[in-house]
Amino acid sequence: MGIYSKPVIFAVISAAVILIGTVVTVFVPLFMPSTQPVSSYIKPYTAVELEGRDIYMREGCNNCHTQTVRPLRTEVLRYGEYSKPEEFAYDRPFLWGSRRTGPDLNRIGGKYPDSWHYSHMQSPQRLFQKSNMPPYGWLAKNRLDTSNSFRKTSVLGYGYSESDVQNQIIKYRSMVTSDTYASKESRNQVTPPELQKELTEMDAMIAYLQKLGRDVKNLEAKN
Repeated sequence: MGIYSKPVIFAVISAAVILIGTVVTVFVPLFMPSTQPVSSYIKPYTAVELEGRDIYMREGCNNCHTQTVRPLRTEVLRYGEYSKPEEFAYDRPFLWGSRRTGPDLNRIGGKYPDSWHYSHMQSPQRLFQKSNMPPYGWLAKNRLDTSNSFRKTSVLGYGYSESDVQNQIIKYRSMVTSDTYASKESRNQVTPPELQKELTEMDAMIAYLQKLGRDVKNLEAKN
């Protein structure tokens, strides 16, 4: 009569076959190089950009903004080049999102100058009257905590040494606090005087936003 007359044994064997099939077709490919494309033009986040990404997640920005431009004509015309798998090689976790209460941000890097972002974060309605985005001006009043920056980049495998991380932080702080910084006036308007020579959470957030899609745009410029 075979196993068909033995429901318990049949159920166990069926479950084992399904489990093996699932492992082979789903989990094994996850660890194959072909399913984890990398590209030399995609660079890891700097320490400051990574801190900004953490703030972005902390504030739940990915609940309203996607970071995935689909390969559809209407999307490419509105947002830019469609998203590539290798762009997300250094994202842990992914922030693709599923809602567009606000616009997709995967190509926001370089679209606007830093001064625009300082004004927009301070008061979105100043630039877009009907925007329902809440203001985040208070981020400019919080000094950026970089005490764990090296540990974060190490855990994520970015390959930076401790001195690399410190140099990235110093370099970015020097840029945004310089008298020659192109967005100095806008930054000073939202940053308290006592923090204008320090890095703030808003500085880091803007650094992250300016990173999004920048590598792809650099590649397009070379071609």
